[in-house]
Amino acid sequence: SGGLSGKAIHPIAVKKVYDLYKILKIPIIGCGGIDSWQDVVEFFLAGASAVQIGTALYKGAGIINEINEGIICYLKENKIKSINDIKGLAHQFKTQEVPDFA
Repeated sequence: SGGLSGKAIHPIAVKKVYDLYKILKIPIIGCGGIDSWQDVVEFFLAGASAVQIGTALYKGAGIINEINEGIICYLKENKIKSINDIKGLAHQFKTQEVPDFA
């Protein structure tokens, strides 16, 4: 049997976090295809409280520092005090529902 992992599932995983954030009152850990700071920010905007990084490690352990540095720069550039301040922020915008075929 085959499987799907890494970058291929990233958009699906972000959508699932987005959907779960609307109905759950517990922390959500986003995982799936994270290999950049932008991917981490996407998960937090969708509603994740934390992320799991696996895909990025194929680049070596140094990628963790790169991701952290990218997040810090993003937060500073946007005058955001904490990554927790963007958690669920995507829900403040009107969106169009797309059928869930997964």
